[in-house]
Amino acid sequence: MFCRGIRGATTVEHNEAEEILSATGELLRAIVEANDFRPEDICSVFITVTEDITATFPARAIRTMVGWELVPLMCSLEVPVENSLPKCIRLMVQVNTVKSQAEINHIYLKEAKALRPDIVKLTNEAAR
Repeated sequence: MFCRGIRGATTVEHNEAEEILSATGELLRAIVEANDFRPEDICSVFITVTEDITATFPARAIRTMVGWELVPLMCSLEVPVENSLPKCIRLMVQVNTVKSQAEINHIYLKEAKALRPDIVKLTNEAAR
């Protein structure tokens, strides 16, 4: 068994609590589906947001998901690099698994697909 990191990112159009919570839930569900694990397999989830997301903590979306109540979550600000993707939510899900690094599926949604087009392409090819 190994501890593997699963990356994911998404964006929101508006700094509004409901949109942030919805986007975070959508991203985590996509990561779970693509990698086939349960909350009991999770070590922790590290969440970052760009400095223009201030309406709510994205972790709130995860805390309300059934089975995720005991998973350690932490929110932080992303490094504010000039010209970086705005209104972006990133997840680093640390999971206990027997899968190799090559078997892990990282998920990028909405405008965040531009962050790692190489991974988005690999994920799309694997889905075919």
